[in-house]
Amino acid sequence: MQNVSISSFYHFIEIQNVEDIRDALLDFCVNSNLLGTILVSNEGFNGTITGEKLDILKAFSFLEDRLELNLSISNKARWNVTKSPPFRRMRVKIKKEIVALGREDLRPFSKAGKSIEPKDWNELIKNPEVTIIDTRNKYEIDIGSFPNALNPRTDSFREFPSFVDELNEIDKKKPVAMFCTGGIRCEKAAAYMLEMGYEDVSQLNGGILNYLENIETEESLWEGECFVFDDRVAVDSELKDGNYIQCHACRNPLSINETESEMYTEGVSCPKCINKISNEKIEGLRERQKQIDLAKKRGEDHIGKVMK
Repeated sequence: MQNVSISSFYHFIEIQNVEDIRDALLDFCVNSNLLGTILVSNEGFNGTITGEKLDILKAFSFLEDRLELNLSISNKARWNVTKSPPFRRMRVKIKKEIVALGREDLRPFSKAGKSIEPKDWNELIKNPEVTIIDTRNKYEIDIGSFPNALNPRTDSFREFPSFVDELNEIDKKKPVAMFCTGGIRCEKAAAYMLEMGYEDVSQLNGGILNYLENIETEESLWEGECFVFDDRVAVDSELKDGNYIQCHACRNPLSINETESEMYTEGVSCPKCINKISNEKIEGLRERQKQIDLAKKRGEDHIGKVMK
């Protein structure tokens, strides 16, 4: 099977005619034989699409022209190659937010933190005056993070404002450095921190993945692996496949030792969720796994996802 490109991308920008953009973008992508999901809202767009690279670039040019963007989406996007397209169809969906913080009124393009390039990140977070915040969820942070980063211990990004409300011990005049997987969450979180009165807020441009791609291993301050929202589950400091799989019941990453537990059943349960899910859900997951196994035997795939 021939390799195809897969690209994840986002951009915060005011979009007024959301329905028109959605319809035009869907038609363009379908006619270009692209597959994937793109979210469109008044605050911008966020998506992952797969197909021939030239066709993806044409879709980016189409968006740039329609929205009159003074930037190249392809330069900001993340690129990979896959033999098995992780989508079955093309969807362009209208959402209240392209990354859900529970604040539809927040506009990162009008109140943004300082964007820090990977080459400057190490110097920033080595400064003892800087408060470092990992804006990801706790199941992501459990397998890797930057040293001394605060863990908000959130189950979803919507819980991040509650975490900020409890940061009473931090002087709002002191610098704050934030990061996430691909840049979108920390960019929106930085805008929220500024709104809450923090005066010096920065975010890692392109997130952890951009950092790992541009910083040599011997210079990297990253510790552990990085959770990713695709079939790899996690990548190491060299962006190679990591040592985790994902529990399809609770979505938590699992180490090799955890998969050897008696409480682990592929696609059904793991030590982290076996006592938290109902018998009814377990039966549903067993049936789902059965269908996945049957699809594999037929040489078919089951998969999909959007930048975080």
